[in-house]
Amino acid sequence: MSSVWNERAEAYRESAPHREGPDLDLLVEWAAGAQTALDVGSGGGHVARRLREAGLEVVSVDPAPGMRADVQARAEDLPFADGSFDVVASRAAVHHFADARAGVREMARVAADRVLVVDNLFMGEPAEEADRLRDPSHGRNYSEEEWRALYAGAGLTVEEVRRLDKPIRFAPWLERSGCSGVEAERVRVLLADRIDGDSITLDRIALFGRKDR
Repeated sequence: MSSVWNERAEAYRESAPHREGPDLDLLVEWAAGAQTALDVGSGGGHVARRLREAGLEVVSVDPAPGMRADVQARAEDLPFADGSFDVVASRAAVHHFADARAGVREMARVAADRVLVVDNLFMGEPAEEADRLRDPSHGRNYSEEEWRALYAGAGLTVEEVRRLDKPIRFAPWLERSGCSGVEAERVRVLLADRIDGDSITLDRIALFGRKDR
C-alpha cells in the first residue's frame, strides 16, 4: 500500500483538516515535560511539526517513502531500542496498520513513558464498509473497549480518554483517497446520517497511556 500513499502524500501534507485541530493541541498538551518523541505513521508530518514547535526532539516514521519521514518503517517493526523515546505518538494512523496489536506493542516497547494515540472511533459496520470503499488501505476502526484492550495487551495503563468530533468537508475527504463514481455514492448512502450539507462528522478517540513499571 505504500505506493498508494506516495501518490496521496502531497494532498495529506497540504490538507487543512490534517494540519490543524483540537486533537493536535491535545497531543501537545499530553506530551508536556517530555524531551524526545516518536511520531508513528507520521503521514503529512503534522504531529511531528507541532511537537517540534513545542520544543521536543522528534523522529518521524512512516512506511511510505513519499511521506518523507525521518525513518521508513512499518509500525509493527520499529527499528529502535527499547525505551528510546519519552513519548510515542500516533494520529489517525492505527486504523491503517496491518496488525494493530503488534503496532501498539511496538509503540509501547520503544516508549520510555507515554503512548499517545488519536484515531477514528468505531462507528458501526456501515461506517466500516464506507471506510473500506473510500480507502482500500483502511483496516479497522476500534471501539473504546477495544482500544483499552490494545493498550493493556501492550503493558500500558490508560490514564485518560477523550472523545472528539472531527468535522471535515465530504467531497475533499473522498477526493484525497481517490474515491469517485459508484463507490462515492455508496459511501454517501452509508454515512447519510453523519453528513450535513457539504460536511461529515467523524468520531475520534484520544488515549493517554503510561508504560507499566
